[in-house]
Amino acid sequence: MKGMNSSLESLHSACGMQSDTVPLLQNGQHARSQPPASGARTLQPQASPRQRVQRSQPVHILAVRRLQEEDQQFKTSSLPAIPNPFPELCGPGSPPVLAPGPLPPSQAAAKQDVKVFSEDGTSKVVEILTDMTARDLCQLLVYKSHCVDDNSWTLVEHHPHLGLERCLEDHELVVQVESNMATESKFLFRKNYAKYEFFKNPMNFFPEQMVTWCQQPNGSQTQLLQSFLNSSSCPEIQGFLHVKELGRKSWKKLYVCLRRSGLYCSTKGTSKEPRHLQLLADLEESNVFSLIAGKKQYGAPTEHGLCIKPNKVKNEVKELRLLCAEDEQGRSCWMTAFRLLKYGMLLYQNFRVPQQKKGLLSPFSTPVRSVSENSLVAMDFSGQTGRVIENPAEAQSAALEEGHAWRKRSTRMNILSSQSPLHPSTLSTVIHKTQHWFHGRISREESHRIIKQQGLVDGLFLLRDSQSNPKAFVLTLCHHQKIKNFQILPCEDEGQMFFSLDDGNTKFSDLIQLVDFYQLNKGVLPCKLKHHCIRVAL
Repeated sequence: MKGMNSSLESLHSACGMQSDTVPLLQNGQHARSQPPASGARTLQPQASPRQRVQRSQPVHILAVRRLQEEDQQFKTSSLPAIPNPFPELCGPGSPPVLAPGPLPPSQAAAKQDVKVFSEDGTSKVVEILTDMTARDLCQLLVYKSHCVDDNSWTLVEHHPHLGLERCLEDHELVVQVESNMATESKFLFRKNYAKYEFFKNPMNFFPEQMVTWCQQPNGSQTQLLQSFLNSSSCPEIQGFLHVKELGRKSWKKLYVCLRRSGLYCSTKGTSKEPRHLQLLADLEESNVFSLIAGKKQYGAPTEHGLCIKPNKVKNEVKELRLLCAEDEQGRSCWMTAFRLLKYGMLLYQNFRVPQQKKGLLSPFSTPVRSVSENSLVAMDFSGQTGRVIENPAEAQSAALEEGHAWRKRSTRMNILSSQSPLHPSTLSTVIHKTQHWFHGRISREESHRIIKQQGLVDGLFLLRDSQSNPKAFVLTLCHHQKIKNFQILPCEDEGQMFFSLDDGNTKFSDLIQLVDFYQLNKGVLPCKLKHHCIRVAL
C-alpha cells in the first residue's frame, strides 16, 4: 500500500509541475502584459497629496479647508477608511489605506438557495455561494447537523422519475449540477464509504479478465491505477454487458469496451477492430449513474444496472444509455473505470485532500464536544492515589471497561428491583435504540438497500429488529461486496437475560456491548465491524 501511494504521489507531483505559473499583483489578480501602442504617450495619473502619503514619510499639515475639499472629493461612501494591514506591499502610487466602499460587482460573490434532503425525508434549505463545491457543502451540512466528519459524507444527485442516482465528485460545483437537473430531481445527503475505496483496495474493483492497457499487457494494480490517472496512457475495460436498445424495451448482450474516447460495442463477437466498433456513449458531456430499480422500471435482466446520462438530458428516457452487468463487482468495475477515465488525477487530488488537512482544523469541522468536556482527562483510581492516564489506548480501554461495568451494575439493580428475577432488564432492551447503527423495524430488503447505498465495503453493518422472531435482532454485514445476515438471539443464564450471536458461547448484557466486542474481534463473523450505516435528520 505504501509503494502504491508513493507511486501515485510521484505521478501527482509530475502533473502538478506542468501547470504554468503566472505572477500576481498586490491585489491577488494575474498580471497581464499589455504593451502600449506605438507612438502613444504613457500618462501617469497625478496623485493628490493624500495619495502620496506613505507611512515612512512625514505628513505635511495642510489647511483645514483643503482637507475638507479633498474629503468631499474622495468620499465614496459613509464607511470610514480602513488602514491597510500590509503597507509594505503597496506600490509607490498606492495609498496606505484601503479605498472605502463596497467591492466591485465582479468580485461580489453571488449566493443561491439549495434544498438538500436526508434519508428520512427531512430537508434543509442552505444558502451557498455559486462557486461552492460538493465537498464544501457536505462539510457545511456536517457542521449544521452536528455529525462526525469522517470524510465519508457525500452529496447524491437523485432522479426519482428516471430511477437514477449518482454521488457527486468532491470538486463539482453544486449550482452547476443543479442547473442541469429537472424539477422532480433533488439532492440527498448520505454516507458513501466506497467513494475512494478503489485507491485503497484496487484488487476488489478491477478483475484481470476485464482490464487491458496498450502500453503493458500485464502489470500490477498500482501500474493499472497509474495508467488510469496518466492522461497519456490508454487503458481499457472490456466485457459483456446487457445493453438496452434506444427507443425499445428489448435488451441485447454485447461485447463492450470502455476507452478514453468513449464507450464502444462490438458488432462482431468480441472483435475490437475499428471497423467493428460502434460508439455507444461519450464520456466528456455525460455522467455515469446507478439504476435504482432497473428490473421494475426498465425490465433489466439483473438489478446491477448502470446508465450513462448526457448532462443536457433532464426528462427524456430515450436519450439514456442503459446498461446492465451480471453482478455487483462488474457494475462497480465499469462505474469506477468511467470516473477514472473522465476525471483522472482530479479524483486522486480529492482523495488526498482529507489526508493533507488531517492536522488542520477546518471551520466546518468544529468538535461537537463542549469546552468543558474537552478539558477532561482520564484518571485511574485503582491504587491508593489517583493518576492521569496519558496513553490514549489505555484511556480508551479504561472507558470501555467502565461503561461495561456500569451496564452490568445497572442490570443487577433492575433485576433486584423487578417483581420477578426472570424479568428482563428494562435498560438492556431499550439502550440500543439510542445508537445510530440501530435502524428499528425495517425489512430485510430495506437493510440491503441501505448497505448498497452507503457503499459495499468490508465491515459496513447495521442492526435491526427481526421479522421472524419478535424477541431477536439481526446484524446485517457486508463482506467482499456481498451482504450477509446474522441473527442475534436472547438467552437466559442464572436468571439474567443476555444476547448472543454464536448460540450462547459469547454472551452480552446488551447490544451495545455486543457491537463493541465485534468491532475489536472478528469472532464468528467473516470480518470485524468497521463502519455503521447512519441516517441523519437535517
